[in-house]
Order: sequence, then structure tokens, then C-alpha cells
Amino acid sequence: MNSPTHLCCDATIPAGEPFLAEVKAGQTVRILDLQGNQAVDTLFFSLSNPRERYDVQRTLRRQNSVYLTTGSVLFSNLGQPMLTIVDDTCGRHDTLGGACAQESNTVRYALEKRYMHSCRDNYLRACMHDGRLSKADIGPNINFFMNVPVTAEGGLTFEDGISAPGKYVELRAEMDVIVLISNCPQLNNPCNGYNPTPAQLLIRD
Repeated sequence: MNSPTHLCCDATIPAGEPFLAEVKAGQTVRILDLQGNQAVDTLFFSLSNPRERYDVQRTLRRQNSVYLTTGSVLFSNLGQPMLTIVDDTCGRHDTLGGACAQESNTVRYALEKRYMHSCRDNYLRACMHDGRLSKADIGPNINFFMNVPVTAEGGLTFEDGISAPGKYVELRAEMDVIVLISNCPQLNNPCNGYNPTPAQLLIRD
């Protein structure tokens, strides 16, 4: 699609680091996988009422699909459309696998992995710095570019990515939102190819 021309924000998010920005209704936000195979864990909140946030269950139930791609509408916990995916060169995105954390690293991998850098740590760092969000606001997220197939038995597996350098997903904001990103630092599964890399975020009018 033809993107709007006025660039409001052009940010490169370092590997393994958090990022927070505001996107106004009608603006588009494009997230780029610069080097390929990089999971970008993302949460959305209403700018006017941060207690209103992205809701996985409502989103998946409304579209009757376990993956997100072009045409998917992201709904809030109050049932309101927050954003719509208007362009997607990757093909599908996970919203079931969740964000890595001390606890999940310990359970899935090993006790000594507990203190490794995680997406939940990133979210908390960004929330503390910004001041509008807190630990209680961190819920289930979207894992852009992450490949988490659902097995025939109903389980989830973390597999090698299906993205590639330069792939992107673009969303149009249906309300004013806060976007909270953890450019995933995970080293224990192939979601980042065992080598986290930078991502880019573009916001346009």
C-alpha cells in the first residue's frame, strides 16, 4: 500500500531493548524487522485511559483466527477497535506465546536462566521511566514476526522465524494509543535466531 508521507517518528530500537511511543488516531505505525528473524513483543494501551489495553481473547474471537495479519483488527478489553493491520509482508504474527520473563525462562529452560534479560523486564523498565503504566498493566502481548505454531494437540512450539530482513507490519490506529515494545532479548529459543538484532519503528500521519 502507499504509506502516508509525513514521518512523525523514525526510531531504531536496539537489540534487546524497550521502546515506548504515542500513536494518534489515523496515524500508521510500521514495525520493521531489519535483519530478519527478530521477535518484537508489543503491547497497546489507550492514550486517554491506559487501563484500556489490547485484549488477546477479544481480538482472536472476533476474527476467528489464532494468527494476526493484514485485515486483523486489534480490540481492547473494553471491546473497542484499537488498531488495524493494513499491511504485512511477513504473513502472520503470534499473540499466544506471551513475553519471556524470569519465571518462564526458569520453567522452560533451566534455573540458571532466571536472571537473563527478558521482555517482561523491558516492559517494567519502560513503564517506570514513563510513569503512566505499572506492573499491573502488563498483560498478554503480540509477538510480531515470531513463529509460534499451534500443534494438532493444541500446544504451542517456538520455531525458527518466517520473517526476513526488511519485512514489516503496518498498523493504522483507530484511537490514540501508547505502543510499548520490547525488542526481544531471548537467547534460549529460535525466536530471534539466538541472536537478537535491532528493529525499526516508523510513525506517519
